[in-house]
Formats: sequence, structure tokens, C-alpha cells
Amino acid sequence: MSDVVDTTDFRNGLHIQIDGQVWRIVWFQHHKPGKGGAVMRTKLKNISTGSTVDRTFRAGEKFPRIRTEQKTATFLYADGEDYVFMDPETFDQVTIHATVVDDARTFLLDNMSVQLFIVDGEPAGVELPTTVELKVAETQPAVRGDTVGNVQKPATLENGAVIQVPAFVTEGDTLKVDTREGGRYLSRV
Repeated sequence: MSDVVDTTDFRNGLHIQIDGQVWRIVWFQHHKPGKGGAVMRTKLKNISTGSTVDRTFRAGEKFPRIRTEQKTATFLYADGEDYVFMDPETFDQVTIHATVVDDARTFLLDNMSVQLFIVDGEPAGVELPTTVELKVAETQPAVRGDTVGNVQKPATLENGAVIQVPAFVTEGDTLKVDTREGGRYLSRV
């Protein structure tokens, strides 16, 4: 692997260096306007401060690559602003602050296997499995006549997250939810 990465190598979770700071790519999109050159729109999270910014880069722009290690860990519990994970091989526990866990907090479940990003020996992010199964804790009953079309309603899941679901979903149903982009209904289980 080279020590530089350009915009064609962007992917979620990749760490790059900009102006001496380490940033994690949270989201990216290639955009080709009708006039001018292609650009890469991104949402970046600063590893040291936790701040998130939107940045646009010209296609082909190059950045220093930050070496990251990815480890499998099991989520044990949350203790206030700290989240405790365990290495399944060595049983070592690591405590990570809520700012590093970030949006993954919403869908973390006890004993869930996750990927930890390690930069310079320090945890720098948590990647959840793509899908999780959660029970519906609360939702409104379907209204008669609302079965035509793709009618959506809000549902509160067992972890407290609120997502939009089809009208036929009822309380107690177990749903398969996509953990990316704040959670999206996929199917009933």
C-alpha cells in the first residue's frame, strides 16, 4: 500500500490527514456537475476533537494515508459517557468515550460484535454490523384505508431509536434494521 490516498480510494471509515489533523471519512459521494470537473463530497470527523465537517475535494486530490488497525470486539456495557468493549481472544477490556463511539451508540446492543478502528494505539471509531434485529416497543396501529401505496409511520424500537416503518408493522414485531445512515427499516423477521 502506498503512503498516499486520493479521492478515488475514499470509503467509509478511511482515515486521512488534512492540515496535520487526523480525520475519519463518515460519508462520501462522487459528484459530476454538468459543468467543470468531478468532485468528491464528504463528511469528515476529526479524531481528536470529535467535530464533524462537510468538505468537498477535487477528483484526484491526494492526502497522506493514516495507518489504522481494525479489531473485532464485543460490546459489554455503557457506563455514563464511557462504553466498555472486550477483545474476544484476550478478554482485555477497553473503555471508549461517547464522542469516539458517536452515532454507533444508537444501535449498540449488549454482546454485539463490532469492529474497532485503532489509530496510533488509541480507539478512533466503532463500526457496527450492517444490520441488527430489534423489537418494536411502540408504534401507532395502522389506519384502515392506509394500505394503498407506501405509507410510513414512526416506530420506537427497544433501544429507543425512532425509525420510519410500513403501516403493517405492529408493537412486538422484530425488525431487521440497516444501521447505516441513522437506521432504516429493511424487513420483518
